Amino acid sequence: MRLPDLLPEDLDPGQRALYDDIVGGPRGVGPQHFPLTTPDGALTGPFGVMIHGPALGRPLQELGSALRYATGLTDRVREIAILTVAAATHSAFEQFAHERVARAVGLTDDELVAIADGSFSSGHRAEQTAYELCRRLLDGRTTFDDQEYADLVVVLGTETITELTVLVGYYRTLADLLAVYEVRAPQ
Repeated sequence: MRLPDLLPEDLDPGQRALYDDIVGGPRGVGPQHFPLTTPDGALTGPFGVMIHGPALGRPLQELGSALRYATGLTDRVREIAILTVAAATHSAFEQFAHERVARAVGLTDDELVAIADGSFSSGHRAEQTAYELCRRLLDGRTTFDDQEYADLVVVLGTETITELTVLVGYYRTLADLLAVYEVRAPQ
């Protein structure tokens, strides 16, 4: 790992405020499907990167918190979307973390394998459309003709389209941060 773990006792006031917001917020008080901190208290995954630069780390973690806990996305659609980004960006940490969350919200092992290998298919129209939208965005195909856009609106609605588009960008950013700093999934 290219960034050192920052222990709670070593944080400056800005870092400590961000740390407290992360561990004291919904990520830290809700069900723990993956470790948010190491045994000695350092933040894991993207949060361990964010803490090094709280001026950007704070808005990043707030956006991530909003995407996870304050959108209208169903739990399944949210996790399908996150894992689609993880697969496309080869983000081992996000795949590790969100496969655990996905199982907790009802995705099967077969569905997780299909997301990872790009063959996901759902009989639920909104899940399938959300998956296809995320894949399209990840493939750089961001232009929609009027009929394609109208079809998206009918199935997902504009609020969900916005939420999914922002989610793809956010998790792509996390994947880039994790790659640059060589943050891997826990062993």
